This record gives sequence, C-alpha cells and structure tokens, in this order.
Amino acid sequence: MAFGRSSRKQQPPVEPVTLKILVAGGFGVGKTTLVGAVSEIRPLRTEEILSEAGRPVDDLHGVETKATTTVAMDFGRITLREDLVLYLFGTPGQDRFWFLWDELAQGALGAVVLADTRRLEDSFAAIDYFERRGIPFTVAVNCFEGARRYAPETVRGALDLDPEVELLLCDARDRESVKNVLVAVVENALALAEGPKVLTT
Repeated sequence: MAFGRSSRKQQPPVEPVTLKILVAGGFGVGKTTLVGAVSEIRPLRTEEILSEAGRPVDDLHGVETKATTTVAMDFGRITLREDLVLYLFGTPGQDRFWFLWDELAQGALGAVVLADTRRLEDSFAAIDYFERRGIPFTVAVNCFEGARRYAPETVRGALDLDPEVELLLCDARDRESVKNVLVAVVENALALAEGPKVLTT
C-alpha cells in the first residue's frame, strides 16, 4: 500500500494579540488575590509586611487581619483565546504609592476597579482616576464572605457610575468569576474604542 503526502497545508501558528489591563481599587480590596486566581503563570508580587511605621497612615478598618501590602505592582498573564492574551497589572492601593499609577496605566486598554461594599468609598479615587484619563473601566464588586450583599443597581447608584460603565459581582478567589470580569473589560473597552455605530437604511 502506497502512502502519499497529505494535500492539507499546515496552518501557521497564530500570533496572539496582547492587551494590557489594570486591576485597581482600594487597600485590601483583593487585587493581589484576583491576579493570582486567574494568572496562568506564577504571578509577580511586590508585597511587603505592614510595619508599625505605616499604621498612622494605613487605614486598616475592615481589613484588620491584613499583614502585607503591594508596594509596586502585581503582574499576571491569562490567555483568553488562542489569539488573545491579557497582561494584568495590579496597582498598589495605598495613597503613598499612587505615583506609580501613571507608569502602569501607559498603554492600558482598560481597567477593573475592584470594590468592597464594606469600604465603598475606597473605590472613588480609582474611578475618578480612570474617568479623568479616559481609560475604559469595569467595576467588579468583590463579594467577601460575611459582607452584606447589595443589588448591583444600589452599588451603581452609590458610586454614581455613568451608564456605559458595567458593574459586576465577582469572587476574586475564583478563576471563572475573574475571567468573566476580564472578558467584560475587554468587550467594553473595544466597544468604546469603535465608537457609536451609524445605522444605514
């Protein structure tokens, strides 16, 4: 029996598009946990142990058990599709490290603002930052155990979000939950980048 070569041509490997997404929010809201839950590589973390010197300036109300803090960034990577890879950059949450945000924000397609309903006011600075710079963002409410649950519209009203800003409930520890948030961020940012569609008749 003779075997001939297949007439099928091998498809060239797909070169993935890489997109940069920021993960922002207040101190202790779960940014490091979110990046770690979804990253397919071992995430880069720049955490340091909280010191006594920082106690006068670090508000630990609601996160009294937190022992470490991000001082530069968290970094992770997730492949959403064969042709789409996201690079995740978690921002530091404390006021004194906000000077790093401008560097981290360069080239970002969009952002996740992670919120905690027990400390909702900590989300305002991140929301204001992205609104002022025109960076599309999605708000993800991290549903902590024991925290009171609110309807998404109630949280939206409390944060005074514009209609085009999507708000989702999530569990920052759960890979699928975080993945859904990231997909929403990408879809929202791309839709805004395309601009309003003109209907033709």
